Amino acid sequence: MHEIITFGCRLNNYESQAIKEKIADYTSEKLIIFNTCAVTEEAERQAVQAIRKAAKDKPDHKIIVTGCAAQINPEKYAKLSEVDKVIGNNDKFDPKAYKIDENSEKILVNDIMSIKETASHLVTSFDGKARAFVQVQNGCNHRCTFCTIPFGRGNSRSVPIGEIVNQTRILVENGYQEIVITGVDITDFGLDLPGSPTLGQMIKRLLSNVPSLKRVRLSSVDVAEIDDDLKELIKYEPRLMPHFHISMQSGDNMILKRMKRRHLDSDIYNFCEFVSNFRPDSSFGADIIAGFPTETDQMFENTRKLVADIGIQFLHVFPYSARAGTPAARMPQVEKNIRKERAKILRDEGVNNLELFSLKQIDKIAEVIIENSNISRTENFLQVRLDQNNLSAGLLAKIRINQYKDKSLHGTLVDGLV
Repeated sequence: MHEIITFGCRLNNYESQAIKEKIADYTSEKLIIFNTCAVTEEAERQAVQAIRKAAKDKPDHKIIVTGCAAQINPEKYAKLSEVDKVIGNNDKFDPKAYKIDENSEKILVNDIMSIKETASHLVTSFDGKARAFVQVQNGCNHRCTFCTIPFGRGNSRSVPIGEIVNQTRILVENGYQEIVITGVDITDFGLDLPGSPTLGQMIKRLLSNVPSLKRVRLSSVDVAEIDDDLKELIKYEPRLMPHFHISMQSGDNMILKRMKRRHLDSDIYNFCEFVSNFRPDSSFGADIIAGFPTETDQMFENTRKLVADIGIQFLHVFPYSARAGTPAARMPQVEKNIRKERAKILRDEGVNNLELFSLKQIDKIAEVIIENSNISRTENFLQVRLDQNNLSAGLLAKIRINQYKDKSLHGTLVDGLV
């Protein structure tokens, strides 16, 4: 059995599963495949460290490096004596790419910007049975000043709606009741397809064509790209889960401008107010960069205040990490210790918001999906520990939330399974 070690985003996790299925029976070589991330220097440092450890622990295995870091800087990984092959993002789903012999090149990386199609990576099952991921889009057309993702994944390409429906139908037939719509910039979905269908239109067709699908989640949204059909779904579609993770990055307008983002702080406030008016049970998440170049104390306070005002509960906070070749790396930098301090303040704010939101759930009846044994997840993505054990992952159940203890919600099954 090949081993795949994944770094980074949900999309990488999805693609690791696709790689696993594609190469399962192709080669008898013992492989350790590193699916890398290039968002931060720390992610790359951890990958190199893990590669060296794997080579030491399992010297009889061949080591292959793929993913965004491999795509952007293949020579860096090819120079590592522990690495047998480096495969770019466009070739990582081709089983033949994983063949290693005296005739194969050590680097197999193509020009990602030349790729026009999104390959169909049909994944029929996942190691975790609670939910499945469906990739609807890859790449990004935007050029934020801090980001290397377009150079790792290319420009935005969308999966045709028929393929999305087909994949989802297979996953539902295989027992999955919740899917997560994932991609690099999913709210950019459809611009390259005939008729330019929007993300909202695609989800409407998906739900119509797969009526047995119980739950749909969005991996993240860009508030600059919320289409009218998606707004309608938020208002009226109960199968669209009330948890929205925002690609926010900052709550200060000057920093957003220097990041080359397309939204203002008012767009974030307005989106969250819109959602809360129609789905008052909704929770929110956000990606935030702390200590972006030129960020002053007041600029940071604007971000902290936005998080507090909205009550964002699920924060992914990253101290700014300069990436070579990006415009932000050439801007005046904030001291690293200040970046770390600001990141901690934001994380603490998120923990406080999550606790306050959790306390409001006590005595409520909630529908949850079982993640494993006695751990479940509500529609608004809160984790609840159940007093029953050995429940099967992927089942839907109604529970009563009883208490908040030890930084966790606790509940009891009501009326059995849904």
